[in-house]
Amino acid sequence: MLFHRLISYLFHPLLCSFAGTFLYLLLSPEHIIKEQEYIILLVVFISTYLIPVLLLVLLKRLKLIEDYHLRSISERKFPILFFILLSFLIGRALVSIHIVDLLGFSFFGVAMALSFTYLLFNLKIKTSLHTLGIGGLIGFVILMSHTYQLNFNALLAGLFILAGLIGVSRLALNAHATKEIYIGFLLGLTAQFIIFQIYQNI
Repeated sequence: MLFHRLISYLFHPLLCSFAGTFLYLLLSPEHIIKEQEYIILLVVFISTYLIPVLLLVLLKRLKLIEDYHLRSISERKFPILFFILLSFLIGRALVSIHIVDLLGFSFFGVAMALSFTYLLFNLKIKTSLHTLGIGGLIGFVILMSHTYQLNFNALLAGLFILAGLIGVSRLALNAHATKEIYIGFLLGLTAQFIIFQIYQNI
């Protein structure tokens, strides 16, 4: 059980956007100056990790959530809406500088996946955000590989193994039903592809 908790904490969904940004800046042949890379990494880390963590702390202090795991659908609604808006604004900011468009559109993919997650609340489906995050990261790496014609097979194999570990861990901790694990992964993955098609046609 300790192993499964460790996997869930180490590969928390809040870290996926930062991980995707880091991989993009590390592996992409698009060249920008180091200072710009550091600024982008810092902005993404603050926006997608620190701010959401502070929001959760505030919600818990106000007793609007019981704990940081957001176990119920009602507890998830506001944080999800907040992160949808945040992801959209980050994507828009990155696209506006015209040097990391692919990265910017990946954040639109996150916003789309989370929007569908919110809609599924109406069906009483609590989508796994852990598998949504790793699914989106895998989709983004696939798109980087396709766009830049680079071989990321070893990286993708590792990410798929990690996705399996995350899914098994969430099931072992009774955090989700099996269908919620699969729905999360498929939403994260396919949203990246859908947004990429839109990006190519602009």
